[in-house]
Amino acid sequence: MARTGFCDSQPLLDLHKKADERRAPLRTWANACGPIDRWQPVGTDESRMAPVKMEPERRWERRLSMQTSEGIIMGFHEDSRTRSAADGCMEEHVLLHPLGLQGLHSLQALVPTFLRHEVEMALEKLDLIWDKTCAWDMFLDMMRTQTRSSFPNTDLPRHFTDATRAVLVDWLIQIHEIMHFQEETLYLAIHLLNRSLRQIKVTTANLQLLGMVCLFVAAKKEECLLPEVSGLCYLMDHTYTKHQLLRMERKVLCGLKFDLSYCPPLHFLLLLASVARCSTKVVWMARYLLELSLLEGQCVVFLPMQLAGAALCLSRQVLQEPPTPEGEAAWCLASSVHVGSETALLRIMHILASAAAKAHTRETCASFIKFSSPETMHVSRHPGLKDASGLLGICT
Repeated sequence: MARTGFCDSQPLLDLHKKADERRAPLRTWANACGPIDRWQPVGTDESRMAPVKMEPERRWERRLSMQTSEGIIMGFHEDSRTRSAADGCMEEHVLLHPLGLQGLHSLQALVPTFLRHEVEMALEKLDLIWDKTCAWDMFLDMMRTQTRSSFPNTDLPRHFTDATRAVLVDWLIQIHEIMHFQEETLYLAIHLLNRSLRQIKVTTANLQLLGMVCLFVAAKKEECLLPEVSGLCYLMDHTYTKHQLLRMERKVLCGLKFDLSYCPPLHFLLLLASVARCSTKVVWMARYLLELSLLEGQCVVFLPMQLAGAALCLSRQVLQEPPTPEGEAAWCLASSVHVGSETALLRIMHILASAAAKAHTRETCASFIKFSSPETMHVSRHPGLKDASGLLGICT
């Protein structure tokens, strides 16, 4: 491995960069990351909260599914609507479907009107869309395409372990910080790395080169300005030549069949945080927990929406944000992927709680250092993250 940080990651991490050094993003729905205030939670609009405050008879409730025993269905209930006396199930506004998103022609009939309005407003305020009229269609596309982003299992090719992968991801996080890339670039790079490890034959000696190529390809899709290939070789201490890097790039693109589409969990996190009216610190904490999921190999089997929902819920509980109807609505939205999703969310919360409790003691601590700065409100050093048993107790 190169001696410039793959094993000794600390010196590569630059925590003193200013917010105004971030480069302007491409204004597309898949690349809408802007300056640091872009990540602040959307302010509360009293007019949009009216359906929740003015109609107390509406409430979110959880009930066991009559079609499966795997999970819990989240439903939106209005007292004025009747239930079936035979099976006790709601007649309308059920967010889940036994066949998942693949069995649905549209989610419009399953999501309450006021929650759909919240989603549209959130997408518009987060600059993920240009025209509000296409907001719902964009959300449907995000929900459908995310099913291609997970993996059936956590198995890695022979000679690779989760520990080896975590070291590589930790190094990529540092290089991402040095290059001042957008957050979407990091998530896309790790996604391409996960796919490449399973679809391309690569030796252990070329693992670092593969990681750098995945970051380079992700930057070509997400960034306005790109680094020179010679600069990337310098960051790897010239362990690999420019020719080797470009040859690996062709190998990766051909192996992935030039399919670089990906909707990162970060977009879902910001969407859910807007719906839930989360505070600034909660959003930063959730972003930290979500980035920790990149280091966990067992998280690759979960959908981006599930990862985002679990990170946000755990963040709210660690920071003891009081429960609100908006927060419950966001949880319902995250649980609406398929039956059994709520169980998956709780499992992810346990994984993230354990990872956060041990983050400060690991060698792969780039994310811990990154989110311990004043700009991120020191969320990685929050006392509530140090007690793993306490976090797991909260989650249960």
